[in-house]
Amino acid sequence: MAVSHEPRIVGFLCNWCSYAGADLAGTSRITYPANIRIIRVPCSGRVDPLFVVKSFQLGADGVLIAGCHPGDCHYTEGNYHTRRRFALLRPFLDYLGIDQERFRLEWVSASEGKKFSEVVADFTETLKRIGPREI
Repeated sequence: MAVSHEPRIVGFLCNWCSYAGADLAGTSRITYPANIRIIRVPCSGRVDPLFVVKSFQLGADGVLIAGCHPGDCHYTEGNYHTRRRFALLRPFLDYLGIDQERFRLEWVSASEGKKFSEVVADFTETLKRIGPREI
């Protein structure tokens, strides 16, 4: 009998938009996989790339960073910094031997609980397809 792999996802969610979107999903009773462990950050721009690398090092199968849509950041330019910073991280993940599909950057606003649910469900399915990460 084959055992189904349940991926472990670390999610860094911006306090003002993405975390509020996840909260809206919960209060609206919109279901999404319980594979994600949420870390609430003031802004997606505060997520250091080393947090992503450390998450993988500690056994995460995938890392999701979710922030405000570009132009809607509560800290004016935080999500622009995030977008640039993690565009540079992707080649480094390849260098470390981590499949780029295991990292995802999404923009989710406070009113998009359904979108948050869809992002987590899609990411979970992608990680199941790829299989467990070998450390």
